[in-house]
Amino acid sequence: MKSILRRIVFYSVALFLVSQALAGVRVSGGITAYIAGGIILSILFLIIKPILNIVTLPLNIITLGLFSFLTNAIILYLLTIIDANIAITAFKFNGFAFLGFVIPSFPVNNFFAYILASLLLSFIVGFLKWLIKK
Repeated sequence: MKSILRRIVFYSVALFLVSQALAGVRVSGGITAYIAGGIILSILFLIIKPILNIVTLPLNIITLGLFSFLTNAIILYLLTIIDANIAITAFKFNGFAFLGFVIPSFPVNNFFAYILASLLLSFIVGFLKWLIKK
């Protein structure tokens, strides 16, 4: 029970942070939408992700595990279908400059918006799991 609640909190916090970091991720409905999104993500990652991993095992082996980001993007797509308060859309990255390194602005379409959101979500959840590790 404690691990399920921890997983729901992790996905809710990660969903909040992803919506703050990426302009294409919009969550409307306040804290209840984040909690509902965390519950739905927990269920999807608990039930759907193992099935997708088994189905896409050959592609995952060929790409040395990089295809798992696409399975995470599929799960995020299912989340946006299930929960109407969460939307991931195309956006324009405004660019970034730091210590002489410049990343120019470029448009991000829907597909890559899901990929970026899944990368950021998995990074944040992994960091939170590492942070709480006993």
